[in-house]
Amino acid sequence: MQPIQLEEAIADILKKESRFAPGAYFLVREALDFTVEKLAQDNEGEKRHVTGKELLKGLRDYALQEYGPMSATLMHDWGISKCRDVGEIVFLFIEQGVFGKQDSDTLDDFNEIYSFEEVFSTPFKPTQVSTPTG
Repeated sequence: MQPIQLEEAIADILKKESRFAPGAYFLVREALDFTVEKLAQDNEGEKRHVTGKELLKGLRDYALQEYGPMSATLMHDWGISKCRDVGEIVFLFIEQGVFGKQDSDTLDDFNEIYSFEEVFSTPFKPTQVSTPTG
C-alpha cells in the first residue's frame, strides 16, 4: 500500500468536510511532528504514540512558538476554536490513513484540555496601567 500524501489526504477530506480550512490540517500535522520530536527528546530519542492530551499541549506550544499573538486569529480563521476541533481533525486524518490510532484512542481524549481563549489570546491582551490622576 502506498503511503498517502498529506496534500492528497487534505484534498480528499475537503471534498466531503468543510468545517476546517486547509491551514488547520497542516497546523495539526506540524504540531504532531513537533510533539513527537519533543517527547522523543525527553525519552532518550525514542519516538512513541502521542495521546490526545499530549498533542493538544504540543499544538499549544508549537502555535505560540511559530505564530505568537497571531495564533488565535489564524486558528479562528481556519475553523479551530476549541480542543475538540483538533480531535475532529485528528480523526479525519485517521480515516484517511494519515495518522495511526490505538484502540484506546477516542475523540473524547480531546475534550477541552484547555481554553483556547486563555491559552492563545489572554497572554497577549494588554494589561491596564494605572495613570496618575491630577
